[in-house]
Amino acid sequence: MDLFNSTVAINYNLLPHGGTVNYFGKLFSKKEADHYFDALMNTIEWKNDEAFIMGKHIITKRKVAWYGDESYSYTYSNKSKTALPWTKELLELKRISEKQTGQTYNSCLLNLYHNGDEGMAYHSDDEKALAKNSAIASLSFGAERRFLFKHKQSKETVTLFLEHGSLLVMKDETQTNWLHRLPPTKKVNRPRVNLTFRTMMV
Repeated sequence: MDLFNSTVAINYNLLPHGGTVNYFGKLFSKKEADHYFDALMNTIEWKNDEAFIMGKHIITKRKVAWYGDESYSYTYSNKSKTALPWTKELLELKRISEKQTGQTYNSCLLNLYHNGDEGMAYHSDDEKALAKNSAIASLSFGAERRFLFKHKQSKETVTLFLEHGSLLVMKDETQTNWLHRLPPTKKVNRPRVNLTFRTMMV
C-alpha cells in the first residue's frame, strides 16, 4: 500500500488490519512549524543515543531526549533514561497533540536525525513501561522523511511521507502486530526532529 503525496482523511486507518494509524497531515503553518523546529533544536537537551546490543555498547549519531510529567525511568535497547521536566514548547505541543487526538500523554521521547544517513530500523514501541495498546502521537518537524510499517506475520507494508509540522497517531494493537521504521536516504541532507508523546504506566 503506497500513500505517497496523498491527502488522507484524519479518521482513515492507514493499516489494513491489526491496529490503527491515523495521519493528520500538517497541523501548523510553515512559520509556526519553523518556529517549533528552531526551538526544539536549541532548547532540548539532546544526547547521542546509546544501546547495548548483543553485548556491544553502541553510540548512535542520532540524538535523543526524554521528558515527562515526572522523572520516569524508560528502558529500551538495555539502556535506561530518566525523564526531564517539560520545556515551554514541549508543553504547548503536548496540549495540541492531546486536543487533536482526544488522548492524554505523560511523557515524550524525542529523536534528532541530522540528515538522511540517520534512520531507525524496524521496531515496535511495546516496552513494558508503556501502557499496553495506548496511543502514541508522533509530531515531525524539519526534513520530510519516508516512514514504513510492516506487519509482523504477513509482512504487508504501508508507506507514507511525514511532513514538516505533521501529526501521526499509532494506537490500539498497532505495536503488538506491526513494526515501523525510518529508512535512511541519500536524498535528504537536512535535519528532522520527531516527538513521540506516550503514556507511561504509573
